[in-house]
Amino acid sequence: MKKVLKIVGIALGVIVLFVVVLAVYINATGIPSYEVKPISFQHTSSPEALQRGKVLTTMLCAGCHLDNSTGQLTGRRMLDAPPEFGEIYTPNITQNEEYGIGKWTDGEIVYLLRTGIKKDGQYAPPYMAKLPQMADEDINAIIAFLRSDDKLVQPANVEDTPSKPSFLTKMLCKVAFKPFPMPDEAIPMPDSTNALELGKYLAYNLECFSCHSADFTTNDYLNPPASVGYFGGGNKPLDEKGRVMFTSNLTPHKTGLADWSKDRFIKAVKYGLMEGEPSLAYPMQPYAQLTDYEVGAIYEYLQTIPPIDNQVERSLYD
Repeated sequence: MKKVLKIVGIALGVIVLFVVVLAVYINATGIPSYEVKPISFQHTSSPEALQRGKVLTTMLCAGCHLDNSTGQLTGRRMLDAPPEFGEIYTPNITQNEEYGIGKWTDGEIVYLLRTGIKKDGQYAPPYMAKLPQMADEDINAIIAFLRSDDKLVQPANVEDTPSKPSFLTKMLCKVAFKPFPMPDEAIPMPDSTNALELGKYLAYNLECFSCHSADFTTNDYLNPPASVGYFGGGNKPLDEKGRVMFTSNLTPHKTGLADWSKDRFIKAVKYGLMEGEPSLAYPMQPYAQLTDYEVGAIYEYLQTIPPIDNQVERSLYD
């Protein structure tokens, strides 16, 4: 019996030692790095591309990278990042060559947006939006805007504040969250005359599903409908004071959008207006950049997805 207990004790000791060594390794090595594969890409610019690029950049990038004190995409602290992730700062993505992306090639930007791998090989943690399914034309529009003379992206001599990712973030980046593969085929724009196709594209690529499904950790960014609780709400993003803001059920169930008209949905998404209730609050920001047709297309698509019975009470704070 003593011999058995001794063996069990040794085994437990080995396991504990392994866990400790693994934890030390993860904490010491930090966010993982990957091979950077050169991408040949040269953006094209046009008034239409610049306009489209500004719309997409404003909706997808500015929420995290816009610093109100500079009025530019110079980065800021993400006060809405879960504290479990650590102290998170977004980088300067203006055209500054020392602190921004002024020396990045178009191909390096594409590679980051598609895969999540930076030019130095380091992985951008999951709180940075990746665009693995966005149409090539829209990716081009974003880069055209980032290269434009718009004030948002003009060179700003603002040094980045290094993030302090937590052990949890480091571990998740090593074992759970991995870079996305570069698409091996061209990705076309959706048929804008087909409301369902357009709505599906926007619901995917504006990351509506990411917030409105069950949890960020169970989202499937390569196959969004496979996300747990797809558009059923109940996810727990934070506002800028670190308070939980439960996301709404957007499926066509009576606990979701079943009783909503398209006009009501458009007013909520574009302007944050809610009938007989306080306006929507951060992190849900008004998408006034979208047209009524585009928001209506999202509504049409949401009416086609499987309904989920999930009553989510609004998070309202004084």
